Amino acid sequence: MLSLCLYFTLAALLIGLGTFGVWRGPELLRRIIAVNIMGAGIFLLMVTLAYRPVLQGEPADSVLHALVLTGLVVAVSATAFALALLGRILQKAGL
Repeated sequence: MLSLCLYFTLAALLIGLGTFGVWRGPELLRRIIAVNIMGAGIFLLMVTLAYRPVLQGEPADSVLHALVLTGLVVAVSATAFALALLGRILQKAGL
């Protein structure tokens, strides 16, 4: 039970830290990193919610695990696209 509270707390901390970074980050790269941190917190929350105690005899929820795996692929693709756009913006600005 203690580990579940620890994982929920860590997920909330990551989501909050990412939200703060998006809200306060002036640079675009910092905002992209903050969105990735927020996504990691959401993935941790979903994996933690999929857990079921062994005493109940039920396996973990495989649908949430599949959603997390799909989300990871989408997050990597979106990050690559955002970094490519940032590179184009900086190249056009001459920085």
